[in-house]
Amino acid sequence: MTQVGEAIARYHKLLESDSFKDLQWVGALHERMAAQNLTISGRPISPFLRPHFLTERHYTTLTKAAELVTGSILRIKQMALANPALLTRMELLPAEKMLASVDPGYSHLAVASQMETQIQNGTLRFSRYSAEIPTGIPYGEALAAAFYDCGPMKEFRKRYSLTKLGGEKYLLSSMLKAFKEFGGKKQPQIAVLEFRQPFQATESHENLQLRDYFRAHGHPAEVVAPEQLEYKNGILRKGEFTIDLLFRRLGVHEFLVRYDLSHPLVRAYREGKVCVINSFRSELAQKRSLFDLLTDEAITASFPAVERKAIRDHIPWTRVVTANHATHNGETIDLVDYIVKNRQKLVLLPNDDSGEQQSFEGAGLSDAGWERAIKTALRSPYVVQEVSPPVTGQFPVYHFDRLQMREMRIDVHTHTFLGKVQGCSANLSPYSNQGFSTAVGLAPTYLIDSK
Repeated sequence: MTQVGEAIARYHKLLESDSFKDLQWVGALHERMAAQNLTISGRPISPFLRPHFLTERHYTTLTKAAELVTGSILRIKQMALANPALLTRMELLPAEKMLASVDPGYSHLAVASQMETQIQNGTLRFSRYSAEIPTGIPYGEALAAAFYDCGPMKEFRKRYSLTKLGGEKYLLSSMLKAFKEFGGKKQPQIAVLEFRQPFQATESHENLQLRDYFRAHGHPAEVVAPEQLEYKNGILRKGEFTIDLLFRRLGVHEFLVRYDLSHPLVRAYREGKVCVINSFRSELAQKRSLFDLLTDEAITASFPAVERKAIRDHIPWTRVVTANHATHNGETIDLVDYIVKNRQKLVLLPNDDSGEQQSFEGAGLSDAGWERAIKTALRSPYVVQEVSPPVTGQFPVYHFDRLQMREMRIDVHTHTFLGKVQGCSANLSPYSNQGFSTAVGLAPTYLIDSK
C-alpha cells in the first residue's frame, strides 16, 4: 500500500473509533464553516469528512508539469495574436476577438489560473486549463484551516505531518505586480466583479471573502455587479467608489451574452483606464480549442524540448471537430472517420464551457447515439479529445446526519499565479449516478508525510 493509501486507511479507521463515530465533531466543524462563511445556499461548501492528501513528490511533479505547460500556453497566445489563421482555429466569436486584440497593459495571459488535473500513482493528465474564474483559492485555504483542528485531524496529526497549500496572499501579490506593470503607481482600489443570478440577493460568500482579505491588507475593496458600473471622465466607478484594479469573476462568454461592447467596463478597459484581472484576452486560453493547438506538433515544433515533452506526457490529444483531415501521432487522418471508429476512447466537448451545450462520452453511448453526437459537434464549435481516465477514491460524506462512504471522482486544480504554481485544491464529484447529487464540492488538500 502507498503512503497515501495507508494514511487514508488510518483516517477512516479513526472515524470508526468510539471517540468519533457519534459524529458530534461534525457539528462543531460545520458551525466553524458557517461562522467563516464557508457555505453555499446555507449548506457547508464541503460535505466531505476527509481531506485529500498529496505527497511532496506528487506535488513537485504537478508543479513542474503545470508550469511548463503554462509557459507553452503563453507562447500559443503570442502566436495566435500574430496569426489570424490560428486565432480563427480557436473558434472565437467576433466580440471575443476584438477584446482579445486589446492590450491589457501587462504581459501575462493570466495572472491567476488553474489546471484541472488527474493524478494517479505519480502520473498526471491535464484535462482543462481555466483562466476565467479561478475558484477554490479563498475557500480552499479557509477550508483547510477549518479542518486542521477538528477532532479526527488532531489525532491523525500525531502520526502524520500536514502542510497547507497556497492561499490568497499569492493572488493579491500577483495582482499588485500586474497592476504595477500596467502602470499603477498608487495603492489601488479593488473591485471584485460578479454576476448575480435573479434570485441572488447578496454577494457570494467567496467574493466577500476576497473583498475582506483585500481590505485587511490595506486595499479599499468592493464586490460589484456589471450593472452597477459607470464610466465617465476616464474613471470607472460604482457609485462613489472609484476602481483602479478589477478582479473579474465573470466569464467573457457570460458577460457578452448579457452586455455589449459599449458597456462601461469595456470602454474603460479599451481606453486603458482600469487594470482587469484576468484580462479579456484570457478568453484565448479558456477555449478547449487551446489543446488543439498545443497538441499539434506542427505548431509547437519551435517550442523548447522540455515543454514539448510536457505536452506529450500530460495533455490529451485534442482537435476541433471539422469535416477535414487532421494529424494524430504524426499521421494524417480523416477526422470524422477517426471519431466514428474510436468511440470508446474519445469524448466530444463544447468549445465553451457555458453549460448550454452537453458533452458526449463515447464509451457511454451506442454507435447510433455517437453518430448523433458527432452531427451535433459538426454544427457548432466542439472539440474531440482522448479520454483521460478518471481518478477516484472513497470519501466519507455527511448526509442526513449519517456518515456514508462514497466513490468520488477527484480533480486536482492547480493554483497558478503569474505562471508559478502556489498550491492546489481538490474538487470532488460523484463517480457514477448513485442517487446523491449534493455530494459535490471542495475537499481540503494537504501535503502529507510520516512523522
